[in-house]
Amino acid sequence: MRTQVAIIGAGPSGLLLGQLLHKAGIDNIIVERQSGEYVLGRIRAGILEQITTDLLREVGVGERLDAEGTVHHSIELVFAGTRHAIDVHGLTDGKVVTAYGQTELTRDLMEARSAAALPTVYEAANVEVLDYDSNSPKVRYQKDGRTHEIECDFIAGCDGFHGVCRASVPKGAITEFEKVYPFGWLGVLADVPPVSPHAIVYANSERGFALCSMRSLTRSRYYVQCPLDDKVEDWSDQRFWDELRLRLDPEMASRVITGPTIEKSIAPLRSFVAEPMRFGRMFLAGDAAHIVPPTGAKGLNLAASDVKYLSAAFIEYYRDKTSAGIDTYSERCLRRVWKAERFSWWLTSLMHRFPDTAGFGQKIQEAELDYVVNSVSMSRSLAENYVGLPLNFGER
Repeated sequence: MRTQVAIIGAGPSGLLLGQLLHKAGIDNIIVERQSGEYVLGRIRAGILEQITTDLLREVGVGERLDAEGTVHHSIELVFAGTRHAIDVHGLTDGKVVTAYGQTELTRDLMEARSAAALPTVYEAANVEVLDYDSNSPKVRYQKDGRTHEIECDFIAGCDGFHGVCRASVPKGAITEFEKVYPFGWLGVLADVPPVSPHAIVYANSERGFALCSMRSLTRSRYYVQCPLDDKVEDWSDQRFWDELRLRLDPEMASRVITGPTIEKSIAPLRSFVAEPMRFGRMFLAGDAAHIVPPTGAKGLNLAASDVKYLSAAFIEYYRDKTSAGIDTYSERCLRRVWKAERFSWWLTSLMHRFPDTAGFGQKIQEAELDYVVNSVSMSRSLAENYVGLPLNFGER
């Protein structure tokens, strides 16, 4: 097989890149090691920055997003038993975030790719990326007992943290930065109305962090901070709902509607960046290159900005016959990535209970939160980072 861009990974970043390239007339094939059903079954993020929603509309999959997504104009911070609203919309000249589940976004992109009859290989085994440091890169995989090979101009590694693309780079050619946090998030998905349908709620308490989010007006996503060695089996539904209420302010706690959970999992938190994000004719995007703690809702949105930069670079290469965008891809992405890493680290540090938080540390967190909610400049900084910093195509 022959294509212009071989995309490894059929998650949101790979699918979005495929649609952007298709609209520009650039051939691409997606290779995914899992089944389509498995990809759709992954429960992930659901808060989209304006840049991400604009990209989805650009590739023609914004109809259901606009009909079913819930726009949030503010976020709410709970600390010392009181709740404070941050007017994100007003502080950012009208920018917002939208609650729309990653599962639904992935389904929309899958259906658009299928409707356009674009090639996607699911359940590809033993995927290899070859000769990416030459002018003739290849992707090799096994399917139905046969070995297949794709010749291409470029490889886009959208295959996640555990994918083959970053793992194929020689150790001496890549630098990895990592911070592992000493706690996890217990998350539940439940078909109950959200406690706050118009805002995302972040709670700092002496018992630990809590987050109230949503996927729709009838489906909620809630989290509580928990020890890394906790097991899902340790947390009955009743224990979860009781603990969530204890971490909220009394008025909001009284409004929590409970019900059976349809998904429950514990996720560790880490910050991770791999530099650079380009190796010859192979490019990393999304979780293949960076991980952020979910506190800042940046993971999926960073992936979207990566593929926007990458698609623009490929379009420039084929249309204008210049490699300027390709040559600056890594630098452009990493400038934005590190700003998102900083924001996610700061918000995580501010809202969670650490081993040394008790007493003095708790009071420092509360003092900083008090400063954030009562300072226009601090509130604006939080809001600007939350809705997403703008893409910049003028920088070189």
